[in-house]
Amino acid sequence: MAWCEPCDRYFSSWNALEDHYEHNSRHNWCRKCDRHFSSPTALLSHRVNSGAHNYCRGCGEDFDEEYELRDHIDRTHWYCDDCDEFFKNQYGLREHYRQSPAHFYCADCDKHFANDNNLRMHLKSSTHVGRGVQCKWCPKAFPSIAALTLHLESATCASGITRSQVNAYVRSIDRQHIVTKRLITGPSDIGPTVRSTMATAAAWNGSYYECYFCSRGFSTLAALNQHLNSPAHEAKIYRCPHCRTETRTLSGLVQHVESESCGVSKFPAANRIMDKLTASMGRLLM
Repeated sequence: MAWCEPCDRYFSSWNALEDHYEHNSRHNWCRKCDRHFSSPTALLSHRVNSGAHNYCRGCGEDFDEEYELRDHIDRTHWYCDDCDEFFKNQYGLREHYRQSPAHFYCADCDKHFANDNNLRMHLKSSTHVGRGVQCKWCPKAFPSIAALTLHLESATCASGITRSQVNAYVRSIDRQHIVTKRLITGPSDIGPTVRSTMATAAAWNGSYYECYFCSRGFSTLAALNQHLNSPAHEAKIYRCPHCRTETRTLSGLVQHVESESCGVSKFPAANRIMDKLTASMGRLLM
């Protein structure tokens, strides 16, 4: 028999006692080290700081090896390695890069530079001079169509345009599926392609709010819902007609086209679709 002194309870085995320690809120017990702590805060501090643990502060998962933790963070979280900070989504991470004096970052191009001088030279380059892509619905101007598209998809424009509207509009004009993938959704394939999902308090697993698609953890329900309504779990509905690279968002595809990394800009059908998109974005609100 195994006995829990604080609870004055006996258990049929040591395994049963350890399960009790782990799941009873009265105990703050580290299974790996077989140590008890005075509070949840003390237990968390131990897991974060102890060399015996490779603990992810983003979701609470513990790994056997440090390389497993690093791989997990790279694949799963929005994390600034320089500042050792986690963020809820890519927009939060990019805003951190933009505001932090520790980074020399161009938000419009999503590029980092080694020092302030290099960043200044970049901002004075032809990439930014003129900022010739003007948003039709707010005073902001952008250096590229990709940057404007991301602005609209992020729902930060005064127009209220959403990523769902952008996707539906693109599918409505790309009838030949030059840059969009054919969806098996019924008789009409131009409907919404953005998942609208709202998590509830039932997502709490005892430690954090868990995403039921990827098991990623969040400290607040609002953060989980923000994640669920980001492009993270949407289908890759866009496809480069030349190299077949797939993206979840139009801005991702446009950035790929603008980079000229695969020669798609020489593809006539793709050029016609992209020209049609840029010439008729004003119809999004009609």
